[in-house]
Amino acid sequence: MKPLVSVIVPLYNASAYIVEALESVLASTYRPLEVVVMNDGSTDDSLSVAQAFAKEHKEVRVLSQANAGVSAARNHAIREAKGEYILPVDADDKISSTFIAHAVEAMQEGVRVVGCRAEFFGARTGEWKLPPFSHALLARKNMIPISSLFRKADWQQAGGFCEEEIYREDWSFWISLMELGGTYVKLDEIGLYYRVLPVSRRKKAKAQKRVIVDAINRLHPQYMEQYLGGPLHYHRTWSKFLNRFRSVKQVGNFDRWYAGEVIFERRNTLRLTEGAVVKQFAVPRFWKGLWYGLFGKSKARRSYEYALRMEGLTPKPIAYREVRICGVLRESWYACAASECQHTFNELIGAPDYTNRKEILEAIGRFTAMLHQRGILHQDYSGGNILFNEDGSKVEVIDLNRIRFRKHLSREERLRNFERLNIDREALRTMAKAYAAVMHEDANSDAEFIIGHRWYKHERQGITNL
Repeated sequence: MKPLVSVIVPLYNASAYIVEALESVLASTYRPLEVVVMNDGSTDDSLSVAQAFAKEHKEVRVLSQANAGVSAARNHAIREAKGEYILPVDADDKISSTFIAHAVEAMQEGVRVVGCRAEFFGARTGEWKLPPFSHALLARKNMIPISSLFRKADWQQAGGFCEEEIYREDWSFWISLMELGGTYVKLDEIGLYYRVLPVSRRKKAKAQKRVIVDAINRLHPQYMEQYLGGPLHYHRTWSKFLNRFRSVKQVGNFDRWYAGEVIFERRNTLRLTEGAVVKQFAVPRFWKGLWYGLFGKSKARRSYEYALRMEGLTPKPIAYREVRICGVLRESWYACAASECQHTFNELIGAPDYTNRKEILEAIGRFTAMLHQRGILHQDYSGGNILFNEDGSKVEVIDLNRIRFRKHLSREERLRNFERLNIDREALRTMAKAYAAVMHEDANSDAEFIIGHRWYKHERQGITNL
């Protein structure tokens, strides 16, 4: 008995084309066949057009979801599909009558995906010239059309289509399938007719080159390493050559550098993954990268080494990783355990009624004294880098690459360490009193010094909160 093939058609505002697409599918010589149309929150009459067509053709089912993007629509439809094999067809494209039958015949052990030659129609005509498949080339560019046959079981194992906005979700998905092992077979026939509209997703994706490259590297680092010797570069053709001059140093055991949920992104990027926080430092400018590469320690390495020396005062270090090209530092990461302290000092600013505020401020004062007693001077001791738990029984400091270790810290150095904590006068007095008790100093004198020395940037901007 031949396997059931499920044709998946995501539908969004394509009422002018959907009937033509569905008619091409039903003209297929292959049976058994089902067609699952997933309406992705269309705002035109696409849904009613598709439903009217389905009433006349029992092999067609029309489902609907709130607008979530083409990947989510494909995934939703595939979950609902009953077939052993899956063939996505976009709502404005067409397939040939023999493609499915020949693709099923070509699907055998060791083959993950079966595709075909393709031809443009609409705003552009002629054959879509796609290069021969190889893993090394797939790591650099996509040569597999979206209308290619694969197993539903493989889709499930690969985790489906990526639903993030990465613009080339089909490319990422094909890599995911190849990571399972196996290869791609391309039939020597025109099986897909790809409609080109005046403004198409394919053209829009070209403008998102950096987003695409970053996403591919993040989602498929091992595949890139295996076939390119390192990450995909923005100049994709040069990736393998550039990676010959790439060296990686890693200390500690942690390899999921790109994975995880982004929890902070500005100059540097923080990701939370598998109970760890991974900080990816911004790429340094050339001369600074050359300095880090030849003479200095990277921020990632300093963070790791300093954390080892600060046991109990910062989240446990796991690993660091540095990437150099021709000796110039280009990429660096630091991984540490996720802290049980989920609050930052910044939450206390402008919040006089914060629960346990006095106790937390006293705990931070004592913690600062503990740092100084151990000769630790944090040169970016600011509100976002001081963490505490609900009741203040635990305090930790993060962002360690600007730590200084001294045998002796003068009183002025120690008390000026409070200057970036931009909080009200009474809170500073509370911290100063707890600090002075540990250091055996006069609380009033320490408080007056701390209040009188504010960070120059806060002074200049007139936001000292005093």
